[in-house]
Amino acid sequence: MISKLASVHPEAKLAGNITVEAFAVIESDVEIGEGSIIYSHSSILAGTRLGKNCRVFQGAVVGGIPQDLKFEGEYSQVIIGDNTTVRECATINRGTKAFGRTIIGRECLIMANVHVAHDCILGDHVILVNSVALAGHVEIGDWSIIGGLSAVHQFVKVGPHVMVGGGSLVRKDIPPFITVAREPLSYEGVNILGLRRRGFNNARIEEIHHTYRLVYQSGLNTTQAISQIEIEVNESPEISDILNFLHSSDRGIVKNL
Repeated sequence: MISKLASVHPEAKLAGNITVEAFAVIESDVEIGEGSIIYSHSSILAGTRLGKNCRVFQGAVVGGIPQDLKFEGEYSQVIIGDNTTVRECATINRGTKAFGRTIIGRECLIMANVHVAHDCILGDHVILVNSVALAGHVEIGDWSIIGGLSAVHQFVKVGPHVMVGGGSLVRKDIPPFITVAREPLSYEGVNILGLRRRGFNNARIEEIHHTYRLVYQSGLNTTQAISQIEIEVNESPEISDILNFLHSSDRGIVKNL
């Protein structure tokens, strides 16, 4: 299912049952898993590893060199998991020597005109809505959604199950399980709708609520809130995720304004 009008390097490794449409470009040192579709006028460049059943739509460029003045031509990669879709004119750059790879997980949706810069790490089931721009070294947890036209500052971390409102400027880290919006970006509450859709019961959601009341509504600073959470809130995987995120945040977390 490879068009004669496609440009496919003979050293590219293409699994069976894939489709490559006319005028697509696939360079050497590319691996594409079975069942994937590479639509016309898209480019899969050297260093790209594309999983099974992925789709790359018209005009997208995957594996371009980093837009980083420190890049010196070193070998690096883009790694994309199974069942991920990259829509029209999205650009995904490969890594630099700082990390060596840009990683996008399984079952992600990268919508039209999105930019994912060098050394970013996206978990599974992440959605980047139209025209989102991620600077270098951004990390986004599983199941998080970044609203359209949002821009994320370099080295920012976004926890799992986060919802970021459209048109946001993300300059601070965003802890797990919450919704953020407005300008300047601020805490809006727990992402209840998203958590319910993913099977969280009321008791788990209430524990998360209680934790964030201590973080955002108690008048405590972050360090004090961490100590109080460790005293008041029962241990669970979700609470551990929150505490680990708060402990590891280098840029500081979004505030409740």
